[in-house]
Amino acid sequence: MALNDDKMGLWGAVSIGVGGMVGGGIFAVLGLSVQLARGGTPVAFAVAGVVALITAASYARLSVRYAGPGGTVVFLDRVFGNSMHVGALNVLLWFSYVVMLALYAHAFGSYGAVFFPGGGWFTLHGLISLAIIVPAVLNLASAKVVGKAETYVVVVKIAILLFFLAVGFKGVEPARLAVDTWVPLLPLVAGGMIIFVAYEGFELIANTGADIRKPERNLPLAFYISVGFVVLLYVAIAIVVVGNLPLNAIANARDYALAEAAKPFLGQTGFTLIAVAALLSTFSAINATLYGASRLCYTIAKEGELPVQLERQMWGAPAEGLVVTAVLALILANVADLSAISTLGSAGFLSVFAVVNAANFKDEEGWGTGRVLSALGVLTCAAAFVAMVWQSVGDNPATAWVLAALFGGAGVLEVVYRTIGTKGPRKRRRQARVTRTL
Repeated sequence: MALNDDKMGLWGAVSIGVGGMVGGGIFAVLGLSVQLARGGTPVAFAVAGVVALITAASYARLSVRYAGPGGTVVFLDRVFGNSMHVGALNVLLWFSYVVMLALYAHAFGSYGAVFFPGGGWFTLHGLISLAIIVPAVLNLASAKVVGKAETYVVVVKIAILLFFLAVGFKGVEPARLAVDTWVPLLPLVAGGMIIFVAYEGFELIANTGADIRKPERNLPLAFYISVGFVVLLYVAIAIVVVGNLPLNAIANARDYALAEAAKPFLGQTGFTLIAVAALLSTFSAINATLYGASRLCYTIAKEGELPVQLERQMWGAPAEGLVVTAVLALILANVADLSAISTLGSAGFLSVFAVVNAANFKDEEGWGTGRVLSALGVLTCAAAFVAMVWQSVGDNPATAWVLAALFGGAGVLEVVYRTIGTKGPRKRRRQARVTRTL
């Protein structure tokens, strides 16, 4: 048997990227995006997709240069050094995954609640809570049980979405997508950035660097193919949804807009089909994100940027990191609304992606295409962040406090840990851990 026979191929890495992006995001934020961008929703998704594609170029190069399981955390630590600022940014990344878990759980609860008419607040929040608790238990007891089904769930949900598009395009009314139905340009771009979380997930490909055949060729291709495909998929879905349903009908069904959009051409059967696909997809996304976020927490702890307790494992899983991640997501999902959760997630990932682009810029030599794209990535992510904050705070001034809590919490946690939690002999032990090769 050849040495690389057990290695992952190009399409395996592509499936990780597509599966990571087409998780719960599109089901959770589609209605919100229509509320923000109205008839210009396809353009908003396209703008957010361009930012994702530019950032994917930086991830592609850094994944080849620093191949291994650490992904974003390792990129930033290797390029900028293991400092308090980088540590705070890595903690922000972990917090952003917690936000994504809350977003997916909210989507699971919203779609699940349609099967319990009249269930009310307790049904919704009971489903939201179960959507986090059950995968957390599975990850602790036997993550492989659900993990084996991930590939099949990705195939099923993509097949259902493609079927939705194939049938739905016939009923699209172009007038509903006309320019006069769009919001002004700046709110349109800002709306695209608020739902940027729908593209989160392509960065998971970076973790395959040590396990993929021909990484110099396959890693960049995997990033470009997966992000490019998902951009086209999301724009097409937005066209079908806005083209088939009046804007007020989408607003009224904001939390389950994709299922509602299937009714005009597939009836109640289509509604049920999309709702079931959403439940499968969001549950799968929660399971995968819990798996990844708990290991991200473990990696940050191994890098000496979080307490040593978060390195503890149980049955092969980083138990304490998993429990802390799940509890934080459980609280956020039950106390924050969809708009606030989406804004938090987009803000976190846009900030991290801006710094990843900066890391690639710093790591590049000369002024080739890669460095120009990296500089453009920093600018687009920063501009997108500013536009998003401007829109969000303008609509709801309290959002400023929510964003301050996200960024301030990451910074305070890192400062407190480094100044208080690593003194004396313990500090020496943490430094020894950091020097190990991941």
